[in-house]
Amino acid sequence: MTRTLPSPVAAGPDERFGPRLWGLLLVLAGNMLIDALEVSVAVVALPAIGTDLGAAPTVTQWAMTGFAAGFGGLLLFGARVVTLLGRRRVYLAALLAFAAASVLSALAQDPWLLLATRLTKGFCAALTAPTGLAIITSTFPEGRPRSRAVSVYTLFGAGGFTAGLILSGWLTEASWRWAFASPAPVVLLLFGFGLRLIPGEKRESAPQGTDESAPQGTDESAPQGTDESAPKEGPGNTRRVDAGNISAGGNRSAPKTDAGDISAGGNRGAPKTDAGDISAGGNRGAPKGRGAVLDMRLPPRGRDQPPPRRTRTRTAHRYDIPGALTLLAALLALVQGITQLPGHGWSDPRAVGPLTAAGLLLLLLWRVERHAPAPLLHIGPSLRGNPALLRSAAGAACLNGSYLGLLFVLTYQTQTLAGWSPLHAALALTPAAAPPALTALASGRLVAKFGAPRLIVAGAACAFAGYLLQLRPGPWPLDYPGRMLPTLLLVGAGFVLSFAALNMQAMSRLAPADRLTGSGLYQTAVQLAAVVTVALVAALLAAYAPAPGPAAAAAACRPALTLVAVLGFLGLLVGLTGLIRTPPSSLHDGE
Repeated sequence: MTRTLPSPVAAGPDERFGPRLWGLLLVLAGNMLIDALEVSVAVVALPAIGTDLGAAPTVTQWAMTGFAAGFGGLLLFGARVVTLLGRRRVYLAALLAFAAASVLSALAQDPWLLLATRLTKGFCAALTAPTGLAIITSTFPEGRPRSRAVSVYTLFGAGGFTAGLILSGWLTEASWRWAFASPAPVVLLLFGFGLRLIPGEKRESAPQGTDESAPQGTDESAPQGTDESAPKEGPGNTRRVDAGNISAGGNRSAPKTDAGDISAGGNRGAPKTDAGDISAGGNRGAPKGRGAVLDMRLPPRGRDQPPPRRTRTRTAHRYDIPGALTLLAALLALVQGITQLPGHGWSDPRAVGPLTAAGLLLLLLWRVERHAPAPLLHIGPSLRGNPALLRSAAGAACLNGSYLGLLFVLTYQTQTLAGWSPLHAALALTPAAAPPALTALASGRLVAKFGAPRLIVAGAACAFAGYLLQLRPGPWPLDYPGRMLPTLLLVGAGFVLSFAALNMQAMSRLAPADRLTGSGLYQTAVQLAAVVTVALVAALLAAYAPAPGPAAAAAACRPALTLVAVLGFLGLLVGLTGLIRTPPSSLHDGE
């Protein structure tokens, strides 16, 4: 298992946090909780949204998929924005945009305005989730202080999904709009404290392949509050930031202190670099070449950078705005086409048109990225030929997509068909979300003891068993203690066992230069699987639901549950393939 955070050291009296460091940590961890909460806050509110706006499940699903699309579809672009503009300014701007989008989503009278605000919030999470850990690793001293800070960050992120379910159920009793507006005042409070506490930095390395330098950031000192100063920087000592690996949307496993991976709620992934492996006096610039991987190294203080010369064309090329917009448009067109099929069929342009557009946009994306000076989706031979990364991305995508698809079906059954209240439904779904949050800090030790491949297979088997149990025919009304509760517990156990192992295995064989791109691609796959799966489940529910009576309608949910079970089975096959092909001597090394 590859470690990206330093090993803990013996604690001394000078390693206690001061008030300023604690304040910074609470700002970052609080925002991490809000980002994770947004993944689950829409789950319980979907039936109320449909009733209020007069929308079918194929339309209300955008409240879930919109956030995941904004997060997963713009994750690599968000990493580029943070790298070029600097962490502090981007983080603070994203907080303000997130608060504004929360208010607008609560005021939405049209499903498409709700989608736009959810996309915006997803993009804001793509900017702040990876940046939070980068700030922690560059501000807190190495050793036990940094490990303690990451543990607090982990705990907040892991509990966000569970908190979102309960908060949404409670507030939706009054109105779903309160559930969507509730993050706004908290985020504004975090912004106010962040203005004083979030440190700045000089500009980060720009992508190679352009002749223009990146914007220059600020040079602010880190928050005080500890007697142990942060590592010194000078001509021979370059500080490097670990961007972490944060998952949001369905990827609900928490950040791992021993692997440097942060996963929270479905769903929220982020580019990742290694910490502290730069030799003194080494090359501090980004790797050369087309599509080179960015790292978040900070230049020595006092060394000024020349002011950038910007033009509109060069700026678009540096950020790869055409690539980011094309990827997002293709994803949205694909979801729209899938959800239009049940009502219009394959012969109707309203369904075929978006699907055709999605295919054409994907071809355009391939062409745009092929000719971009600094492409977002540059996948070199070392990434394409990395079986650990490919298997992990496929396994995590199946696990995350099937889980969110299951929640969508169960929410439909419990509220729309069985008439449960939002709070009742939220509490009923909690057994699937609580176990990963309660065991988040122990997941790294599990991987170290049993090895990632074994845990991945065990977790996939638990989840698949849960899906089969829910798929089994049963009498109406819903049998919660005999079928639904065991299903949720098995799926929760699947996340406890395998999601952290999937994250660690994905990074285990990557060279330091490939970790940023590899981590971003992994988390993008996880989020996009959630988007497509929820859209397919909503389409199947719409296609088979027109049956009289709740019992018949519940039986019509079987095609959607079958899709969920098939995804679970594919995840199990991927895990077994990795276990068979992994040498026995490597089972405890993350791969």
